[in-house]
Amino acid sequence: MNAAVLLIVSIAILACGYVFYGGWLAKQWGVDPKRKTPAHELEDGMDYVPAKTPVLMGHHFSSIAGAGPINGPIQAAVFGWVPVLLWVLIGGIFFGGVHDFGALFASLRNKGQSIGEIIDNSMGKKSKRLFLTFGYLTLLLVVAAFASIVASTFGTTTAAGVAVEGATLAANESTAMISFLFIALAIVFGFFVYRKNAPIGIASIFGVLGIVAIVAVGLKFHPIALTYNTWMIVIGAYILVASVTPVWILLQPRDYLSSFLLYFMIAAGVIAVIGAVVTGNGNFSVPAFGDAALKGTGVFTTGTMFPALFVTIACGAISGFHSLVSSGTTAKQLDNEKDAKPVAFGSMLIECVVAVISLCAIGFVWVSASDGTYASPTQVFAGGLSAMIGSFAGEGAQSVMYQMLILAVSVFCLTSLDTATRLARYMLQEFVLENGQSYKDAKGIGRIVGNPIVATAITVVLGVALGLTGYTKIWPLFGAANQLLAALGLIAVCTWLGQAGKNNKMFFVPMVFMLVVTIVSLVQTIIAKVKAFNATGDVWAVIQAAIAVLLVSLSLVLAHTAFKTLKAQHDAKKNKKAA
Repeated sequence: MNAAVLLIVSIAILACGYVFYGGWLAKQWGVDPKRKTPAHELEDGMDYVPAKTPVLMGHHFSSIAGAGPINGPIQAAVFGWVPVLLWVLIGGIFFGGVHDFGALFASLRNKGQSIGEIIDNSMGKKSKRLFLTFGYLTLLLVVAAFASIVASTFGTTTAAGVAVEGATLAANESTAMISFLFIALAIVFGFFVYRKNAPIGIASIFGVLGIVAIVAVGLKFHPIALTYNTWMIVIGAYILVASVTPVWILLQPRDYLSSFLLYFMIAAGVIAVIGAVVTGNGNFSVPAFGDAALKGTGVFTTGTMFPALFVTIACGAISGFHSLVSSGTTAKQLDNEKDAKPVAFGSMLIECVVAVISLCAIGFVWVSASDGTYASPTQVFAGGLSAMIGSFAGEGAQSVMYQMLILAVSVFCLTSLDTATRLARYMLQEFVLENGQSYKDAKGIGRIVGNPIVATAITVVLGVALGLTGYTKIWPLFGAANQLLAALGLIAVCTWLGQAGKNNKMFFVPMVFMLVVTIVSLVQTIIAKVKAFNATGDVWAVIQAAIAVLLVSLSLVLAHTAFKTLKAQHDAKKNKKAA
């Protein structure tokens, strides 16, 4: 397969999906540019703050991206490039795009509140509390994992306490230095844009030049040398502060500037793929329908194509975390409803482009990825693209590109970590407070836990503690939990649209499919863990099986409630027509 053709055709299909299907969705739901958004209606200078469209696009894109659209396609490449590509394209347009756009639109029409409040409005308070509990626990796992990933990328020791040496140590220290200089740059950028009204175009030029400068400084000067555990504590302190400061100070400007690294990564990927093909070096060796002998080896996933493919590739097709971002931070900052389509639907499809580039990257280094040369999907991605660049631009360009790609992924993880902490704070507050209630008006536990600082502190302490003590024991369940979150997000928006009298039929197939995928995956996990316990007596196998049982039960309870709600809506509509 020609990698350049694969990439160009994929981009064309995704562009058509954005223009035609995205436009159709906006018309069906009644997106109204004249309607006042929550960012204006409830502006408070902290969470509800209107953002310029490019800035909000940067925040949303950086928050949902992370390493997801890189890891998933590379791990799932063992099933072959045809299934991976089909799921990325079909899933991105008809599943993920609908999911993200729908979650943002529903939140806009519900005062910028989360999926939990949307469920409350259409399915009741009990369903809301179930969803918020599940969503909060999932976000705690995200905070633990991403904090651990960032600390591992920054530290002089690994999570296991092993000393990092040589080139890897220098790279870690450089990444840490650049990341914290990046935070300082974002604060300065936000001050000039939001307090001095600097034109966004001019500010962006200086912002990009600033990124180049801090990268150059960080590569040459990196005196910060801290262990993994110390970095975990520092990162915890950072996200505690970052998640309670007004969004204009750090979240908006940092995520906007982060997006330039992501755009750079995409542009570099396109140049790498096309350049390598044009110069006769565009080798693409991923088999069309996979190699069963490689399952579970090296960077590759395990299991059968169904459901493993659809759980492994999440962010590049559909991811439950996206609905939390759409209905959490993004809905509180959207300046105009017309921006919902490019911000939510558009960002999802750009993620699909990253997923296709990731597929091309592993295609170039397939042999090395298959024999275990690379330790992680991120290394495959950076190694594959930088090797493509090196094939026509030389070894110097290859070395610089590898370092820049690793840096970009680290920055996105830190961005997603900050956003996940803020989202978890929102969910905890919504759980203990009544709809529209301030913590100042609440009594008892609601007044205490509903306080933004307290809610954030609880989240940070639990997340960092989990990251220090063993989140890896339950992390294997995250893929299924995340896709269950996607199914529940689809259900929530579907029932709300039905209640609002709008077309919700485009949700039927995605939500049923994702429910089936999740339940099958969890049932397989339960069977495997029970067998593992019987064979080895591993207590964690029992704990994982128990969590999987709880997740299946949760999905069945909420699905039953949703289908009852949808049937009642259908019957009411039918009776109204008959009358």
